[in-house]
Amino acid sequence: MKNSAIVLLSGGMDSLVTAGIAANEMDELNFLHVNYGQKTEVRELRSFRRLVEYFHPQRQLVTDISYLKEIGGSSLTDPAMEVEDYQERSGIPATYVPFRNGHLVAIAVSWAEVIEAQNIYLGAVEEDSSGYPDCRESFYQAMENAIALGSKTGSNLKIITPIIHKSKEEIIRLGLQLDLPFQFSWSCYKNNDIACGVCDSCVLRIRAFRKAGVKDPLPYAIDIDWNS
Repeated sequence: MKNSAIVLLSGGMDSLVTAGIAANEMDELNFLHVNYGQKTEVRELRSFRRLVEYFHPQRQLVTDISYLKEIGGSSLTDPAMEVEDYQERSGIPATYVPFRNGHLVAIAVSWAEVIEAQNIYLGAVEEDSSGYPDCRESFYQAMENAIALGSKTGSNLKIITPIIHKSKEEIIRLGLQLDLPFQFSWSCYKNNDIACGVCDSCVLRIRAFRKAGVKDPLPYAIDIDWNS
């Protein structure tokens, strides 16, 4: 039996590196992309399409849960809420989409039951992320227990989060070792054309490339000194 995986692929750099890891570990890849009404939905989907061309997965599925936009509560989905520029802060930021990753995992489990995939790869990062509660390792352990109880596949289906304890710099370095196309990925929370360079996600990405001593192949709307 083939060792098969579903990779949740947003098009961001974390999911890109996760896909690269899965490509090295699995016999068969299946890519899942979920639009949830986010402001950069168009650009993220374009990144997903480019990465499908790069990796050539066995199957691909693009689905929509834009009801999260109707629910609101996040600056990533609510047009009345502005995506703030990066700043040091405590607590959960306004960019958190309420229980989004729970929805994503549930969709992946449903698909895994049908195509008989044994693994779900997800690019959650706990230690160097924006402080989202659904990026914690304990959350995915609890979800895996729920899957074992509530699915046909049961305990045979595993959630794999290979970069969950890595820093953004370590993720960049791993992606470079795997020779992955960072130019196809997208991290910006604000824009669909040129990355803003000032939102939380852009700043964390820029900082990681700087620490890794490499220039990000993406253009930015601000001037960046890559040697600093």
